[in-house]
Amino acid sequence: MEVPMQQINEKLIEKPISSERIYEGAIVNIRRDTVTLPNGKSATREVVEHPGAVAVVPVTDDGKVILVRQFRHPIGQLLLEIPAGKLDKGEHPDDCARRELEEETGFVASQLRRIASIFTTPGFTNEIIHIYLATGLTATAQHPDEDEFLAVEYYDRDQIKELLAAGELQDSKTALGLLLTESLR
Repeated sequence: MEVPMQQINEKLIEKPISSERIYEGAIVNIRRDTVTLPNGKSATREVVEHPGAVAVVPVTDDGKVILVRQFRHPIGQLLLEIPAGKLDKGEHPDDCARRELEEETGFVASQLRRIASIFTTPGFTNEIIHIYLATGLTATAQHPDEDEFLAVEYYDRDQIKELLAAGELQDSKTALGLLLTESLR
């Protein structure tokens, strides 16, 4: 006899008991939750609250992908990434994607298609990233945030495949966005 999926799922859910905000920052907040586990015991969960973000795979009319190279302080490295940024309070992801694309690359897109929405690391954060494919690009002026320093670079399809195969694209949203884009071609 097969057990209904809802009954299985209910046996996996943790129930909240209490929550305490332990840090409030400009970009993230951190809280400590106490939960009841499915076996009846209690456990502590530390949660990084994030407003969410977008990432954009811009593809030019001639098939080149636009990436940005920037230094990431938390890991102390330069990374090659698709343009991305956090959602402002009350901002729709589509609007954020258009804004970040223009700020970071100097391009606007006539077509913008959401291809995925992913949780980055659900074991400790609620951060969600909405990934877009941008086409029909028109060049404008790049205007990154005042604390943002990046270089815009262009890669053809074969170069992207080589970078992915060699493990040189270490940013997860970038790797996933590029793989999804390739699967749509």
